[in-house]
Amino acid sequence: MPLPSVEDIRALHEKYAPTQEAFDAVHTHCEIVWNVAQSLIDAAGPTVDADLVRTGCLLHDIGVYHLYDAQGHLDYNSYVRHGVLGHEILAKENFPERVCRFCSCHTGVGLTREDIVARDLPLPRRDFLPETAEERLVMYADKFHSKTSPPRFWTVSSYARHIGRFGSAKAEAFEALRAEFGEPDVPALAARFGHRWE
Repeated sequence: MPLPSVEDIRALHEKYAPTQEAFDAVHTHCEIVWNVAQSLIDAAGPTVDADLVRTGCLLHDIGVYHLYDAQGHLDYNSYVRHGVLGHEILAKENFPERVCRFCSCHTGVGLTREDIVARDLPLPRRDFLPETAEERLVMYADKFHSKTSPPRFWTVSSYARHIGRFGSAKAEAFEALRAEFGEPDVPALAARFGHRWE
């Protein structure tokens, strides 16, 4: 199956978004994550399939739409499930597993079965870890932008502090991603999209 076009992906977001506000938040975030990833590819030149990375970035959060209620309120308590929900959406839409995995394997710096059991997360008891450079890059690029209201960018240092709350192994995993892919120019990206950064 060929990779979907940018237009096809936008149409899929429109299909699943329950409101225009939800579409604006999620689709814009996905586009920003692609811009982060593209800047890393351009700067450091990691050997990745850029078209596959673009597809993964633009689709990774599609499952968030299933967490909105009819009034457009997001269920933050179930947010950790958005990855598996996105995987289910893409599988239902007949996307190949290599595309579906961008949804289920981008949360945090990867979720292990041990993480899920220890924190009693509402997820299947198995690993959700990136396996390819493309999956790792999408997961890493996603760390630099948040859909909060108002949306914001994270720098390497601010995200490192954030992820460090979950233990040294998570901080080390983030550092390994930084070493593999480099650091995006967050102030320039924030200025481009008109979002604050910290």
